[in-house]
Amino acid sequence: MSIPMRAIGLVLLTSTALLLQGCFTLAATGIGATALAVDDRRPIGIQVEDENVEWKARKLQLENYKDAHVNFTSFNLHMLLTGEAPNEQMKRDIAESIGKIPSVKQVTNELAVAGNSSLVARSGDTLTTASVKTRFIGNKAFAANHVKVVTEGGTVYLMGIVTKEEGDAAADIARNTAGVSRVVKVLEIVDQPSKR
Repeated sequence: MSIPMRAIGLVLLTSTALLLQGCFTLAATGIGATALAVDDRRPIGIQVEDENVEWKARKLQLENYKDAHVNFTSFNLHMLLTGEAPNEQMKRDIAESIGKIPSVKQVTNELAVAGNSSLVARSGDTLTTASVKTRFIGNKAFAANHVKVVTEGGTVYLMGIVTKEEGDAAADIARNTAGVSRVVKVLEIVDQPSKR
């Protein structure tokens, strides 16, 4: 049975696009994600590595710290830990273990020593994150996709590569969003963002 030339051409074109992009995830998620990736201030390789270290951190936690509820957010290889650990020792151990993952440059340990949060609390945090992101859209001080938003227990964490002015503007918007009790800037401040 012969394969139509059009199908072969499509396979070759897709394969070439994947090789050129260097990342199956970006290709698979479509044009919207690719456009965001291109506008991201991190190089494509770092964006991919951020995803990789998050998966490695999750695997490590599931294998060694099942009693903890931990969210792993990596941005420019700076890992933010949020959630809950049952005791101070486990909180320290988790951060130390994550810091040993190759590629992780820095760990910000914001784990609370507490019982795991409820599904209702986590849903509220998800809604708060969505509200902050929505309020970022259309502001004139910074591009909304340059600041990553993570919410845990009503505290909003902001990550990104921004100027001081952009970071201050993002924090101000977040601070004045319903449901936000506190804003923590885990931002990488630069004088002038590099143009790619």
